[in-house]
Amino acid sequence: MEIRPVLMIIGALTATLGCSMFLPAIADALVGNPDWIVFVTAGLITTFMGAGTWAATFGREQSLNVRQAFLMTALVWVVLAFFAALPFYWAGLELSYTDSFFEAISGLTTTGSTVMTGLDSLPPGILLWRGLLQWYGGLGIIVMAIAVLPMLQIGGMQMFRAEAFDTTDKILPKAAQIAASMTSVYIVLTMICAISYWAAGMPLFDALVHSMTTVATGGLSTRDGSIGSYESFAIDYIAIAFMILGALPFLLYVRFLQGDRKSIFNDSQIRAFFGTLACFVIAAVAIQYFSNITQGEEALRHAIFSVVSVMTGTGYATTDYGTWGHQATALFFILMFIGGCAGSTSCGIKIFRFQVLFLDLKQHIREILYPSGIFVKRYNGTILTDDVSASVMSFVFLYIAAFMFLALLLSFTGLDTLTAFSGAATAISNVGPGLGDTIGPSGNFAPLPDISKWLLSAGMIVGRLEIFTVIVLFLPRFWKS
Repeated sequence: MEIRPVLMIIGALTATLGCSMFLPAIADALVGNPDWIVFVTAGLITTFMGAGTWAATFGREQSLNVRQAFLMTALVWVVLAFFAALPFYWAGLELSYTDSFFEAISGLTTTGSTVMTGLDSLPPGILLWRGLLQWYGGLGIIVMAIAVLPMLQIGGMQMFRAEAFDTTDKILPKAAQIAASMTSVYIVLTMICAISYWAAGMPLFDALVHSMTTVATGGLSTRDGSIGSYESFAIDYIAIAFMILGALPFLLYVRFLQGDRKSIFNDSQIRAFFGTLACFVIAAVAIQYFSNITQGEEALRHAIFSVVSVMTGTGYATTDYGTWGHQATALFFILMFIGGCAGSTSCGIKIFRFQVLFLDLKQHIREILYPSGIFVKRYNGTILTDDVSASVMSFVFLYIAAFMFLALLLSFTGLDTLTAFSGAATAISNVGPGLGDTIGPSGNFAPLPDISKWLLSAGMIVGRLEIFTVIVLFLPRFWKS
Protein backbone atom coordinates (compact mmCIF):
# COMPACT_ATOMS: atom_id res chain seq x y z
CA MET A 1 0.00 0.00 0.00
CA GLU A 2 1.24 3.48 -0.88
CA ILE A 3 1.29 5.27 2.48
CA ARG A 4 2.72 8.64 1.41
CA PRO A 5 -0.70 10.33 1.05
CA VAL A 6 -1.63 8.97 4.48
CA LEU A 7 1.56 10.32 6.06
CA MET A 8 1.13 13.68 4.33
CA ILE A 9 -2.32 14.23 5.86
CA ILE A 10 -1.25 12.99 9.28
CA GLY A 11 1.82 15.22 9.15
CA ALA A 12 -0.25 18.30 8.32
CA LEU A 13 -2.71 17.60 11.14
CA THR A 14 0.12 16.93 13.60
CA ALA A 15 1.78 20.24 12.70
CA THR A 16 -1.55 22.01 13.22
CA LEU A 17 -1.85 20.39 16.64
CA GLY A 18 1.67 21.51 17.50
CA CYS A 19 0.95 25.12 16.54
CA SER A 20 -2.13 25.01 18.78
CA MET A 21 0.06 24.29 21.79
CA PHE A 22 1.33 27.85 21.70
CA LEU A 23 -2.13 29.14 22.70
CA PRO A 24 -2.07 27.56 26.18
CA ALA A 25 1.59 28.62 26.40
CA ILE A 26 0.47 32.22 26.01
CA ALA A 27 -2.29 31.69 28.61
CA ASP A 28 0.24 30.37 31.13
CA ALA A 29 2.78 33.10 30.35
CA LEU A 30 0.19 35.82 30.99
CA VAL A 31 -0.36 34.59 34.55
CA GLY A 32 3.32 33.81 35.16
CA ASN A 33 2.94 30.03 35.28
CA PRO A 34 6.17 28.23 34.34
CA ASP A 35 4.28 25.55 32.38
CA TRP A 36 4.40 27.85 29.36
CA ILE A 37 7.85 26.36 28.75
CA VAL A 38 6.28 22.89 28.62
CA PHE A 39 3.78 23.93 25.97
CA VAL A 40 6.40 25.71 23.89
CA THR A 41 8.70 22.68 24.01
CA ALA A 42 5.93 20.23 23.18
CA GLY A 43 4.65 22.59 20.48
CA LEU A 44 8.04 22.85 18.80
CA ILE A 45 8.59 19.08 18.85
CA THR A 46 5.10 18.32 17.56
CA THR A 47 5.21 20.99 14.87
CA PHE A 48 8.67 19.92 13.71
CA MET A 49 7.68 16.25 13.51
CA GLY A 50 4.42 17.01 11.72
CA ALA A 51 5.84 19.53 9.29
CA GLY A 52 8.79 17.26 8.55
CA THR A 53 6.50 14.34 7.75
CA TRP A 54 4.33 16.54 5.56
CA ALA A 55 7.32 18.00 3.68
CA ALA A 56 8.86 14.56 3.10
CA THR A 57 5.67 13.23 1.50
CA PHE A 58 4.32 16.35 -0.24
CA GLY A 59 4.19 16.38 -4.02
CA ARG A 60 3.40 12.71 -4.37
CA GLU A 61 0.04 11.17 -5.16
CA GLN A 62 -2.38 13.10 -2.95
CA SER A 63 -5.70 11.35 -3.54
CA LEU A 64 -6.84 8.64 -1.14
CA ASN A 65 -8.32 5.31 -2.13
CA VAL A 66 -10.58 3.41 0.26
CA ARG A 67 -7.81 1.37 1.89
CA GLN A 68 -5.69 4.45 2.46
CA ALA A 69 -8.70 6.26 3.93
CA PHE A 70 -9.26 3.43 6.41
CA LEU A 71 -5.62 3.53 7.49
CA MET A 72 -5.46 7.32 7.71
CA THR A 73 -8.70 7.58 9.72
CA ALA A 74 -7.49 5.07 12.31
CA LEU A 75 -3.88 6.26 12.58
CA VAL A 76 -4.54 9.97 12.88
CA TRP A 77 -6.35 9.69 16.22
CA VAL A 78 -3.56 7.59 17.76
CA VAL A 79 -0.75 9.82 16.46
CA LEU A 80 -2.45 13.04 17.55
CA ALA A 81 -3.18 11.60 21.00
CA PHE A 82 0.49 10.57 21.37
CA PHE A 83 1.66 14.15 20.87
CA ALA A 84 -1.32 15.75 22.67
CA ALA A 85 -0.36 13.80 25.80
CA LEU A 86 3.07 15.48 26.06
CA PRO A 87 1.91 18.68 27.84
CA PHE A 88 0.01 16.62 30.43
CA TYR A 89 3.04 14.41 30.99
CA TRP A 90 5.63 17.18 31.22
CA ALA A 91 3.62 19.69 33.21
CA GLY A 92 3.77 19.65 36.99
CA LEU A 93 0.68 17.48 37.35
CA GLU A 94 2.42 14.27 38.43
CA LEU A 95 0.60 12.29 35.75
CA SER A 96 2.09 9.11 34.32
CA TYR A 97 2.20 8.77 30.55
CA THR A 98 -0.70 6.32 30.80
CA ASP A 99 -2.82 8.97 32.52
CA SER A 100 -1.60 11.63 30.08
CA PHE A 101 -2.52 9.55 27.04
CA PHE A 102 -5.88 8.68 28.59
CA GLU A 103 -6.64 12.37 29.13
CA ALA A 104 -5.52 13.26 25.60
CA ILE A 105 -7.50 10.54 23.82
CA SER A 106 -10.52 11.32 25.99
CA GLY A 107 -10.29 14.90 24.79
CA LEU A 108 -9.75 14.20 21.10
CA THR A 109 -12.55 11.63 20.93
CA THR A 110 -14.79 14.07 22.88
CA THR A 111 -15.39 11.37 25.48
CA GLY A 112 -14.82 13.57 28.51
CA SER A 113 -13.58 10.92 30.95
CA THR A 114 -10.83 12.34 33.13
CA VAL A 115 -8.12 11.29 35.57
CA MET A 116 -7.51 14.84 36.79
CA THR A 117 -8.67 16.39 40.07
CA GLY A 118 -8.27 19.83 41.59
CA LEU A 119 -9.36 21.50 38.36
CA ASP A 120 -10.46 24.65 40.21
CA SER A 121 -6.85 25.47 41.09
CA LEU A 122 -5.07 24.33 37.91
CA PRO A 123 -3.24 26.88 35.72
CA PRO A 124 -5.12 28.16 32.64
CA GLY A 125 -2.82 26.51 30.09
CA ILE A 126 -3.78 22.93 30.95
CA LEU A 127 -7.48 23.80 31.20
CA LEU A 128 -7.37 25.56 27.83
CA TRP A 129 -5.49 22.61 26.28
CA ARG A 130 -8.20 20.20 27.42
CA GLY A 131 -10.84 22.45 25.87
CA LEU A 132 -8.91 22.82 22.62
CA LEU A 133 -8.48 19.05 22.29
CA GLN A 134 -12.21 18.49 22.56
CA TRP A 135 -12.97 21.37 20.22
CA TYR A 136 -10.61 19.99 17.56
CA GLY A 137 -11.97 16.50 18.13
CA GLY A 138 -15.54 17.65 17.61
CA LEU A 139 -14.62 19.43 14.40
CA GLY A 140 -12.74 16.38 13.13
CA ILE A 141 -15.71 14.16 13.87
CA ILE A 142 -18.06 16.36 11.84
CA VAL A 143 -15.75 16.35 8.82
CA MET A 144 -15.11 12.62 9.17
CA ALA A 145 -18.84 11.89 9.33
CA ILE A 146 -19.48 13.69 6.03
CA ALA A 147 -16.29 13.23 4.01
CA VAL A 148 -14.80 9.91 5.18
CA LEU A 149 -17.27 7.50 6.79
CA PRO A 150 -19.83 7.71 3.94
CA MET A 151 -17.08 6.84 1.45
CA LEU A 152 -16.12 3.85 3.58
CA GLN A 153 -19.79 2.82 3.88
CA ILE A 154 -19.54 2.50 7.64
CA GLY A 155 -22.70 1.37 9.43
CA GLY A 156 -25.19 2.87 6.99
CA MET A 157 -23.39 6.21 6.67
CA GLN A 158 -23.49 5.78 2.88
CA MET A 159 -26.97 7.27 3.04
CA PHE A 160 -25.45 10.59 3.97
CA ARG A 161 -22.87 10.44 1.21
CA ALA A 162 -25.69 10.21 -1.33
CA GLU A 163 -27.41 13.14 0.32
CA ALA A 164 -24.30 15.30 0.37
CA PHE A 165 -22.51 14.57 -2.87
CA ASP A 166 -24.28 12.31 -5.34
CA THR A 167 -27.62 14.00 -5.97
CA THR A 168 -28.61 16.94 -8.12
CA ASP A 169 -29.74 18.62 -4.92
CA LYS A 170 -26.26 18.73 -3.43
CA ILE A 171 -25.79 21.83 -1.32
CA LEU A 172 -22.25 22.71 -2.47
CA PRO A 173 -20.15 21.40 -5.38
CA LYS A 174 -17.17 20.07 -3.47
CA ALA A 175 -16.57 18.18 -0.25
CA ALA A 176 -13.95 20.74 0.78
CA GLN A 177 -16.51 23.52 0.51
CA ILE A 178 -18.98 21.53 2.57
CA ALA A 179 -16.37 20.95 5.26
CA ALA A 180 -15.46 24.65 5.24
CA SER A 181 -19.10 25.67 5.60
CA MET A 182 -19.66 23.30 8.51
CA THR A 183 -16.45 24.55 10.14
CA SER A 184 -17.78 28.11 9.92
CA VAL A 185 -21.03 27.05 11.55
CA TYR A 186 -19.05 25.23 14.25
CA ILE A 187 -16.97 28.33 15.01
CA VAL A 188 -20.02 30.63 15.12
CA LEU A 189 -21.90 28.28 17.47
CA THR A 190 -18.85 28.17 19.77
CA MET A 191 -18.64 31.96 19.87
CA ILE A 192 -22.35 32.36 20.60
CA CYS A 193 -22.12 29.72 23.33
CA ALA A 194 -19.14 31.48 24.97
CA ILE A 195 -20.91 34.85 24.93
CA SER A 196 -24.06 33.27 26.38
CA TYR A 197 -22.14 31.63 29.23
CA TRP A 198 -20.34 34.90 29.97
CA ALA A 199 -23.58 36.89 29.94
CA ALA A 200 -25.10 34.36 32.37
CA GLY A 201 -22.35 35.04 34.92
CA MET A 202 -19.63 32.51 34.06
CA PRO A 203 -16.07 33.95 34.18
CA LEU A 204 -14.76 34.77 30.70
CA PHE A 205 -12.03 32.11 30.63
CA ASP A 206 -14.41 29.44 31.90
CA ALA A 207 -16.99 30.53 29.35
CA LEU A 208 -14.47 30.14 26.52
CA VAL A 209 -13.34 26.66 27.57
CA HIS A 210 -16.87 25.44 28.31
CA SER A 211 -18.12 26.71 24.96
CA MET A 212 -15.51 24.54 23.23
CA THR A 213 -16.46 21.42 25.18
CA THR A 214 -20.21 22.07 24.99
CA VAL A 215 -20.53 22.47 21.22
CA ALA A 216 -18.14 19.54 20.77
CA THR A 217 -20.37 17.53 23.17
CA GLY A 218 -17.18 16.63 25.01
CA GLY A 219 -17.87 17.64 28.60
CA LEU A 220 -14.43 18.41 30.05
CA SER A 221 -14.83 21.26 32.53
CA THR A 222 -12.65 23.78 34.34
CA ARG A 223 -14.26 22.82 37.65
CA ASP A 224 -14.32 19.57 39.62
CA GLY A 225 -18.05 20.08 40.10
CA SER A 226 -18.61 20.51 36.34
CA ILE A 227 -21.47 22.82 35.33
CA GLY A 228 -23.19 22.19 38.66
CA SER A 229 -20.48 24.15 40.49
CA TYR A 230 -21.87 27.43 39.11
CA GLU A 231 -25.29 26.82 40.70
CA SER A 232 -27.03 28.84 37.98
CA PHE A 233 -30.22 27.76 36.28
CA ALA A 234 -29.41 30.12 33.38
CA ILE A 235 -26.04 28.42 32.77
CA ASP A 236 -27.74 25.02 33.03
CA TYR A 237 -30.27 25.86 30.31
CA ILE A 238 -27.61 27.44 28.07
CA ALA A 239 -25.59 24.22 28.33
CA ILE A 240 -28.70 22.18 27.50
CA ALA A 241 -29.40 24.27 24.41
CA PHE A 242 -25.89 24.04 22.99
CA MET A 243 -25.45 20.36 23.82
CA ILE A 244 -28.56 19.74 21.74
CA LEU A 245 -27.30 21.98 18.93
CA GLY A 246 -24.01 20.06 18.91
CA ALA A 247 -25.90 16.77 18.60
CA LEU A 248 -27.87 17.81 15.47
CA PRO A 249 -26.58 17.33 11.88
CA PHE A 250 -24.30 20.23 10.96
CA LEU A 251 -25.05 19.71 7.27
CA LEU A 252 -28.62 20.80 7.92
CA TYR A 253 -27.38 24.03 9.52
CA VAL A 254 -25.60 24.84 6.27
CA ARG A 255 -28.75 24.14 4.29
CA PHE A 256 -30.77 26.29 6.67
CA LEU A 257 -28.39 29.23 6.24
CA GLN A 258 -28.54 28.81 2.46
CA GLY A 259 -32.30 29.30 2.51
CA ASP A 260 -33.65 25.79 2.97
CA ARG A 261 -35.66 26.65 6.09
CA LYS A 262 -37.65 23.40 6.10
CA SER A 263 -34.73 20.96 6.07
CA ILE A 264 -34.21 20.97 9.83
CA PHE A 265 -37.89 20.65 10.70
CA ASN A 266 -38.63 17.98 8.08
CA ASP A 267 -35.74 15.69 8.97
CA SER A 268 -37.10 12.50 10.57
CA GLN A 269 -33.86 11.91 12.44
CA ILE A 270 -34.25 15.20 14.31
CA ARG A 271 -37.87 14.47 15.16
CA ALA A 272 -36.90 11.04 16.48
CA PHE A 273 -34.04 12.60 18.48
CA PHE A 274 -36.33 15.06 20.26
CA GLY A 275 -39.01 12.40 20.76
CA THR A 276 -36.49 10.09 22.42
CA LEU A 277 -35.21 12.91 24.62
CA ALA A 278 -38.74 13.75 25.75
CA CYS A 279 -39.50 10.14 26.73
CA PHE A 280 -36.35 9.78 28.81
CA VAL A 281 -36.81 13.20 30.46
CA ILE A 282 -40.31 12.22 31.56
CA ALA A 283 -38.91 8.99 32.99
CA ALA A 284 -36.14 10.86 34.84
CA VAL A 285 -38.62 13.36 36.31
CA ALA A 286 -40.84 10.50 37.45
CA ILE A 287 -37.93 8.73 39.16
CA GLN A 288 -37.06 11.87 41.12
CA TYR A 289 -40.70 12.55 42.00
CA PHE A 290 -41.62 9.08 43.24
CA SER A 291 -38.32 8.69 45.11
CA ASN A 292 -38.75 12.10 46.82
CA ILE A 293 -35.38 13.31 45.53
CA THR A 294 -36.29 16.71 44.08
CA GLN A 295 -39.55 18.29 42.98
CA GLY A 296 -40.84 21.00 40.65
CA GLU A 297 -38.61 23.02 38.33
CA GLU A 298 -35.43 21.69 39.92
CA ALA A 299 -36.42 18.11 39.17
CA LEU A 300 -37.30 19.01 35.58
CA ARG A 301 -34.04 20.93 35.08
CA HIS A 302 -31.88 18.13 36.50
CA ALA A 303 -33.78 15.58 34.41
CA ILE A 304 -33.42 17.54 31.16
CA PHE A 305 -29.76 18.37 31.81
CA SER A 306 -28.73 14.84 32.80
CA VAL A 307 -30.63 13.12 29.98
CA VAL A 308 -29.32 15.54 27.34
CA SER A 309 -25.77 15.34 28.71
CA VAL A 310 -25.64 11.52 28.66
CA MET A 311 -27.57 10.98 25.44
CA THR A 312 -25.47 13.48 23.48
CA GLY A 313 -22.31 12.06 25.04
CA THR A 314 -21.29 15.36 26.61
CA GLY A 315 -20.93 14.12 30.16
CA TYR A 316 -21.53 17.36 32.09
CA ALA A 317 -23.21 17.01 35.47
CA THR A 318 -25.31 19.25 37.70
CA THR A 319 -26.18 16.46 40.12
CA ASP A 320 -25.11 12.90 40.83
CA TYR A 321 -27.87 10.97 39.10
CA GLY A 322 -26.16 7.78 40.26
CA THR A 323 -27.75 8.38 43.67
CA TRP A 324 -31.30 8.37 42.27
CA GLY A 325 -31.67 4.62 42.66
CA HIS A 326 -31.48 1.46 40.58
CA GLN A 327 -34.13 2.65 38.10
CA ALA A 328 -32.02 5.71 37.30
CA THR A 329 -28.90 3.55 36.92
CA ALA A 330 -30.69 1.39 34.35
CA LEU A 331 -32.12 4.46 32.60
CA PHE A 332 -28.79 6.21 32.14
CA PHE A 333 -27.03 2.98 31.22
CA ILE A 334 -29.43 2.62 28.28
CA LEU A 335 -29.00 6.30 27.39
CA MET A 336 -25.24 5.83 26.97
CA PHE A 337 -25.80 3.74 23.86
CA ILE A 338 -28.32 5.91 22.00
CA GLY A 339 -26.35 9.00 20.99
CA GLY A 340 -27.30 11.93 18.79
CA CYS A 341 -27.71 12.45 15.04
CA ALA A 342 -25.40 11.44 12.21
CA GLY A 343 -23.18 14.28 11.04
CA SER A 344 -22.99 15.83 14.52
CA THR A 345 -20.30 15.88 17.20
CA SER A 346 -22.33 13.37 19.20
CA CYS A 347 -21.59 9.74 19.94
CA GLY A 348 -23.24 6.37 20.46
CA ILE A 349 -25.12 4.14 18.04
CA LYS A 350 -26.98 7.22 16.75
CA ILE A 351 -30.67 7.83 16.20
CA PHE A 352 -30.83 7.07 12.47
CA ARG A 353 -29.65 3.49 13.01
CA PHE A 354 -32.47 2.84 15.45
CA GLN A 355 -34.85 4.25 12.84
CA VAL A 356 -33.46 1.90 10.20
CA LEU A 357 -33.80 -1.07 12.55
CA PHE A 358 -37.41 -0.06 13.29
CA LEU A 359 -38.21 0.21 9.58
CA ASP A 360 -36.69 -3.25 8.96
CA LEU A 361 -38.72 -4.73 11.82
CA LYS A 362 -41.88 -3.01 10.59
CA GLN A 363 -41.40 -4.38 7.06
CA HIS A 364 -40.68 -7.87 8.35
CA ILE A 365 -43.91 -7.90 10.36
CA ARG A 366 -45.85 -6.66 7.33
CA GLU A 367 -44.39 -9.41 5.17
CA ILE A 368 -45.47 -11.98 7.74
CA LEU A 369 -49.02 -10.61 7.80
CA TYR A 370 -49.25 -10.05 4.03
CA PRO A 371 -46.97 -12.58 2.28
CA SER A 372 -48.02 -11.41 -1.19
CA GLY A 373 -47.65 -7.71 -0.44
CA ILE A 374 -44.91 -5.46 -1.80
CA PHE A 375 -43.53 -2.94 0.68
CA VAL A 376 -40.92 -0.26 0.14
CA LYS A 377 -38.90 1.13 3.04
CA ARG A 378 -38.28 4.86 2.96
CA TYR A 379 -36.08 7.05 5.10
CA ASN A 380 -36.64 10.80 4.82
CA GLY A 381 -38.51 10.15 1.57
CA THR A 382 -35.63 8.16 0.05
CA ILE A 383 -35.84 4.43 -0.64
CA LEU A 384 -33.91 2.48 1.97
CA THR A 385 -31.86 -0.15 0.17
CA ASP A 386 -31.02 -3.59 1.52
CA ASP A 387 -27.29 -2.84 1.66
CA VAL A 388 -27.93 0.03 4.08
CA SER A 389 -30.10 -2.19 6.29
CA ALA A 390 -27.46 -4.92 6.31
CA SER A 391 -24.74 -2.38 7.10
CA VAL A 392 -26.72 -0.95 10.02
CA MET A 393 -27.55 -4.37 11.46
CA SER A 394 -23.90 -5.44 11.20
CA PHE A 395 -22.80 -2.24 12.91
CA VAL A 396 -25.23 -2.60 15.83
CA PHE A 397 -24.24 -6.26 16.31
CA LEU A 398 -20.53 -5.40 16.36
CA TYR A 399 -21.19 -2.41 18.63
CA ILE A 400 -22.83 -4.59 21.27
CA ALA A 401 -20.19 -7.30 20.80
CA ALA A 402 -17.38 -4.76 21.24
CA PHE A 403 -19.05 -3.42 24.40
CA MET A 404 -19.42 -6.90 25.89
CA PHE A 405 -15.83 -7.84 25.00
CA LEU A 406 -14.43 -4.64 26.54
CA ALA A 407 -16.56 -5.07 29.67
CA LEU A 408 -15.24 -8.62 30.04
CA LEU A 409 -11.63 -7.49 29.67
CA LEU A 410 -12.17 -4.71 32.23
CA SER A 411 -13.64 -7.18 34.71
CA PHE A 412 -10.48 -9.29 34.35
CA THR A 413 -8.44 -6.27 35.52
CA GLY A 414 -10.20 -6.37 38.89
CA LEU A 415 -13.01 -3.84 38.39
CA ASP A 416 -16.40 -4.51 39.94
CA THR A 417 -19.30 -5.35 37.64
CA LEU A 418 -20.93 -1.90 37.58
CA THR A 419 -17.63 -0.11 36.98
CA ALA A 420 -16.57 -2.56 34.26
CA PHE A 421 -19.85 -2.48 32.37
CA SER A 422 -20.50 1.26 32.67
CA GLY A 423 -16.84 1.97 31.88
CA ALA A 424 -17.06 -0.10 28.72
CA ALA A 425 -20.32 1.60 27.76
CA THR A 426 -19.01 5.11 28.36
CA ALA A 427 -15.79 4.39 26.42
CA ILE A 428 -17.42 2.76 23.38
CA SER A 429 -20.13 5.42 23.33
CA ASN A 430 -17.71 8.30 24.12
CA VAL A 431 -19.96 9.60 26.90
CA GLY A 432 -17.56 10.51 29.73
CA PRO A 433 -18.64 9.60 33.25
CA GLY A 434 -19.70 6.07 34.04
CA LEU A 435 -21.86 4.80 36.88
CA GLY A 436 -21.04 3.89 40.47
CA ASP A 437 -18.92 5.48 43.18
CA THR A 438 -15.59 5.25 41.33
CA ILE A 439 -16.23 6.54 37.80
CA GLY A 440 -19.70 8.03 38.27
CA PRO A 441 -20.56 11.73 37.90
CA SER A 442 -18.97 12.45 41.30
CA GLY A 443 -15.80 10.42 40.67
CA ASN A 444 -13.17 10.03 37.96
CA PHE A 445 -10.96 7.39 36.33
CA ALA A 446 -7.74 8.06 38.28
CA PRO A 447 -8.11 5.11 40.72
CA LEU A 448 -8.34 2.53 37.91
CA PRO A 449 -5.33 0.30 37.14
CA ASP A 450 -3.15 1.33 34.19
CA ILE A 451 -4.23 -1.69 32.14
CA SER A 452 -7.86 -0.61 32.55
CA LYS A 453 -7.01 2.88 31.31
CA TRP A 454 -5.29 1.50 28.20
CA LEU A 455 -8.27 -0.74 27.51
CA LEU A 456 -10.64 2.21 27.93
CA SER A 457 -8.44 4.35 25.65
CA ALA A 458 -8.67 1.66 22.98
CA GLY A 459 -12.43 1.53 23.53
CA MET A 460 -12.72 5.30 23.01
CA ILE A 461 -10.89 5.05 19.68
CA VAL A 462 -12.92 2.05 18.50
CA GLY A 463 -16.17 3.77 19.45
CA ARG A 464 -15.29 7.06 17.82
CA LEU A 465 -14.12 5.38 14.60
CA GLU A 466 -17.38 3.40 14.40
CA ILE A 467 -15.74 -0.02 14.93
CA PHE A 468 -15.47 -1.15 11.28
CA THR A 469 -12.67 1.32 10.60
CA VAL A 470 -10.51 -0.42 13.19
CA ILE A 471 -11.56 -4.01 12.54
CA VAL A 472 -10.64 -4.00 8.85
CA LEU A 473 -7.04 -3.10 9.74
CA PHE A 474 -6.65 -6.50 11.40
CA LEU A 475 -7.78 -8.45 8.35
CA PRO A 476 -4.86 -9.91 6.30
CA ARG A 477 -6.78 -9.24 3.10
CA PHE A 478 -6.71 -5.51 3.80
CA TRP A 479 -2.91 -5.40 3.46
CA LYS A 480 -2.77 -7.39 0.24
CA SER A 481 -2.53 -5.54 -3.05
